[in-house]
Amino acid sequence: MNLLLDTHVLIWWLQDSDKLGRRARQAILRPGAAVFISSACIWEISIKSALGRLKLKEPLGKYIPDLVAGGFHNLPIDFEHALAVRDLAPHHNDPFDRMLIAQAQCEDLTLMTVDPAITPYDVRTIDASA
Repeated sequence: MNLLLDTHVLIWWLQDSDKLGRRARQAILRPGAAVFISSACIWEISIKSALGRLKLKEPLGKYIPDLVAGGFHNLPIDFEHALAVRDLAPHHNDPFDRMLIAQAQCEDLTLMTVDPAITPYDVRTIDASA
């Protein structure tokens, strides 16, 4: 399974939070699974950290080498992703989540999330709390 982590899931992973469910954690660690982290997630975490709305144990930049070494894949935002956002129904207003939905659709990825506002979209999801 090819996974795209929602921003809150990435934060839970970085913080080793109990909020990340056992099955979700196993899906991330499953041999052969490709796990992607969107540049949109790094951007969102950077903004929230800079505004003081998110406290990480370490600065975000210190986590990046470990993510890469752990086999996580960077998913940059490209023109196709940006244009796909235009075609999304207005179920969700958060621009970062809308980008993740578009990327999951374009790249045929399963979005790991707990956000119920994502379910109306034509995108596969997996419950990050399970």
